[in-house]
Amino acid sequence: MIRVLVARNSGYFGVEVRVLLSAQSDLEIVGTLPFDSDLAGAAAPLTPDVIVVDTELMVGQVLPVAAEVRARVPSCAVLVLCDPAKRGMLPPRRRGRQVSFLLKEASPAYLADSIRRLAAGERIVHPRLQMASMAVQRDLSTRELEVLALAAEGDSVSDIARRLSLSGGTVRNYLSAVITKTGARNRIDAIRIVRRDGWLH
Repeated sequence: MIRVLVARNSGYFGVEVRVLLSAQSDLEIVGTLPFDSDLAGAAAPLTPDVIVVDTELMVGQVLPVAAEVRARVPSCAVLVLCDPAKRGMLPPRRRGRQVSFLLKEASPAYLADSIRRLAAGERIVHPRLQMASMAVQRDLSTRELEVLALAAEGDSVSDIARRLSLSGGTVRNYLSAVITKTGARNRIDAIRIVRRDGWLH
């Protein structure tokens, strides 16, 4: 039996993943948790094999939390459901990260099969998402978006450094780079610009 945990943010009311998977006899939904900074701690006692992240948040906001989940529950795979029409939901171009990406509109059978593959140790990036990501002009790196996303949540430089295993100086450098690349006046203005352009929710 494959243990599946669903993570959703409270403001999103898409079709429940647990409903899509309810007919799959080899998949057990062990719970639904809010997608927030406490996800790793809340997920660990449930010992999931796969966490399906079903949210309207941008990938830059999802990746720091996914990294914390992977650090806390190393055997757990993370699958993020993405909308290819939203630029900020596209997977990063670098394939080194241990997160998989699937279309939000995937059929129940395709979603279930993807979960089985993840539980078997594979990593998945849906080709349509991969192609969309390659076609989009992106001035900011994924890491810069991660840092800015945490800043947008109100995290301090030291909080961001701890969560991303970076030094404070490196975090400040990323924030300076974002401000320069976006032409923003300051960090708050950079957050506004990046949200306007669809890279943060």
